[in-house]
Amino acid sequence: MSVEDPGTLSSFYEQAYSSAPREAELYSRWRSLGAVGKAEHVSTLCVRAGLAPRSVLDVGCGDGALLSELSRRGFGGTLTGLELSGTAVAIARARSEIDRVEQFDGAHVPAAEGEYELGILSHVLEHVPAPAALLAEVARACRAVVIEVPLEANLSARRASKRAHAEEIGHLRSLDRGAARAIVAEAGLRVAGELDDPLPLQVHLFFARGPAQRARGYLKWGVRATLHRLAPPLARRLFTVHYAALCLPRAA
Repeated sequence: MSVEDPGTLSSFYEQAYSSAPREAELYSRWRSLGAVGKAEHVSTLCVRAGLAPRSVLDVGCGDGALLSELSRRGFGGTLTGLELSGTAVAIARARSEIDRVEQFDGAHVPAAEGEYELGILSHVLEHVPAPAALLAEVARACRAVVIEVPLEANLSARRASKRAHAEEIGHLRSLDRGAARAIVAEAGLRVAGELDDPLPLQVHLFFARGPAQRARGYLKWGVRATLHRLAPPLARRLFTVHYAALCLPRAA
């Protein structure tokens, strides 16, 4: 069966969080680094919209890295996570700064309508078979939702090695900005604010080993950051950027 089969999703993500100690520590640091940018995107979009949420629900929270980073910034008030993987739930529950973490079925949010002021779906929608349905369900429980996805419908990501890696980490679809907006619309929401990010230098250097790889990392970051600053549409066509959007009900 494929990862797209809901019956295999839980075991797939259990494996993703069950690694040898050295590898687990490496990827924990990688997720913590990624959480810095994700938290910046969430807070930036909320500040722009004049939102100061007092309760946050992170759906697909993984090991809790993003919620921990939001707590470090004093953002969000009460912080709650939902996660498919029991292994990840156990890791996240060990973080004292997170108020509550629960395991869920990947489709149904165990919360009343409008119970949370802000929902987050960060690097989740590209992994699920019915992204609009999940977004609509999160929007039922949350008055506003921030989504973030990688925009992988680009020239660089079409390479065989990149496609293989995306499949390996459970990406079920390659999105561009139009496709991401279409998911929001299908969920009955509107985009109230958006941004995209070519990723900081630290991300490009994280897996670099030795001077040659570090030099390539610096070059890659410099080219991408400059091109994204000067010509964002061209940058999105050439390489992957991370896209975040604040989603609100159409009538709001």
